[in-house]
Amino acid sequence: MQYKSFLIKYAEIGVKGKNRYLFEDALVTHIRHALKRVEGEFTVTKESGRIYATAEGEYDFDETVDALQKIFGIAAICPMVQVDDNGYEDLKEQVAKYVDEVYEDKHFTFKVFARRGNKKYPVTSEQINRDLGEVILTRFPDTKVDVHNPQVLLHVEVRSRINIYSRVIPGPGGMPVGTNGKAMLLLSGGIDSPVAGYMIAKRGVKIEAVYFHAPPYTSDRAKQKVIDLAKLVSRYSGPIRLHIVNFTDIQLYIYDQCPHEELTIIMRRYMMRIAERLAKESGAMGLITGESIGQVASQTMQSLAATDAACTMPVFRPVIGFDKQEIVDVSEKIGTYETSVQPFEDCCTIFVAKHPVTKPNLKMIERSEENLKERIDELVETAVNTVEKIWC
Repeated sequence: MQYKSFLIKYAEIGVKGKNRYLFEDALVTHIRHALKRVEGEFTVTKESGRIYATAEGEYDFDETVDALQKIFGIAAICPMVQVDDNGYEDLKEQVAKYVDEVYEDKHFTFKVFARRGNKKYPVTSEQINRDLGEVILTRFPDTKVDVHNPQVLLHVEVRSRINIYSRVIPGPGGMPVGTNGKAMLLLSGGIDSPVAGYMIAKRGVKIEAVYFHAPPYTSDRAKQKVIDLAKLVSRYSGPIRLHIVNFTDIQLYIYDQCPHEELTIIMRRYMMRIAERLAKESGAMGLITGESIGQVASQTMQSLAATDAACTMPVFRPVIGFDKQEIVDVSEKIGTYETSVQPFEDCCTIFVAKHPVTKPNLKMIERSEENLKERIDELVETAVNTVEKIWC
């Protein structure tokens, strides 16, 4: 069957009370934007707790579903047949036609689940269930009713029109992007940070990203890898503005002036300071990192506390309690893993110490940073003023 309509279901949005329409409108906007990139023309409408996407002619079904499955806020996508209310007998015929066209093999168990949104409809939901079940059993003798664990759950929604569907395709869930502010993602070329960006965007946060580049120690291929990762995340989050910071002079200065066992922490603290400045300039309300407790030396509790002390913005770490395999699983799910494991080094791994401190003392770190006061402010200003910005 060539479905012409999709019922778009949401979950959390439904509990937003008087503000629900704001979230619904945002979701409708995202759906319209996503479907513009799909072959075919679509009309997207909403009606008291339901959102519909209707094709105005030929379209690519798989491409459409793939686009919808990347829109945060969508809990389920239901390809459906939508018919006018032309009487109860016509409804029975439409349901029989639906079952006949959708299921070539009629050897299945089923249950009819009717909901009467239009309370003026002259037949109750229970009666609709019984009558339509009888129609299916009569027309297709190989079918059987199973009210507990049916192979086919046939939904019939009686509203201003009548929706008939039995296929429910899972969506990504979450909240529509942009309904919960903006944050700045510290994006490296690794596995963790793209996953962190995806997870925060799923909560309705619009994201921008900052990448710290260190030429010639990191290559243009490493930079392109990060751009590619930003583009992959943007399939879910919407367009991402990527800020590329030339960090080489700052790193070399820190390398020359500070104890080598403290290099990673001090460099990380200056990344946070720069990221916070860029975040404030772009109207972001927090920073996002892909850190997980204990994964590396800079991600112990003491190291994270020392890093956070360098900035005033809240730092969101959505994978903080994940182990590596859990993060890998998400990266594979969203399609960033293969790009993340490409062997192009980022600036952190190039300048890492042989024996980095794992339990840094903040006062000692701040004392070591005193060695930088002659030139560090000038270098930071230069880095901020020469940021390259790319839309991904």
